Amino acid sequence: MSHEHASNTKRIWLVFGYLSLITTVEVILGIIKPESLEFTHFIGLNLLNWIFYILTLVKAYYIVWAFMHMEGEKSSLRWSVVSSVIFLVLYLLFILLTEGHYIYGVFKDSTIKWNF
Repeated sequence: MSHEHASNTKRIWLVFGYLSLITTVEVILGIIKPESLEFTHFIGLNLLNWIFYILTLVKAYYIVWAFMHMEGEKSSLRWSVVSSVIFLVLYLLFILLTEGHYIYGVFKDSTIKWNF
């Protein structure tokens, strides 16, 4: 009984290229900060931040998909892992935005001064 070893070199370079491309786009957008994206607001955030969040989630999903070998698992296992992570990330985002807005309001409307 012999097992053939399949080389994954092409796949590794493809994943590397894909993740590098997304990271490069994020860095370029972070340096340039186009005014059309920075000063256009959608659901409490500017479009540039939404793009960063979406690209980061795409990278995280692709890392899980490729490096944790989720593409070879059954659909139910994939969805149980991915859906729980998506829920937790969205919940964390909601908490951070809600608490950040509250703290901003406290410092803006009260006698407490910005000391940082």
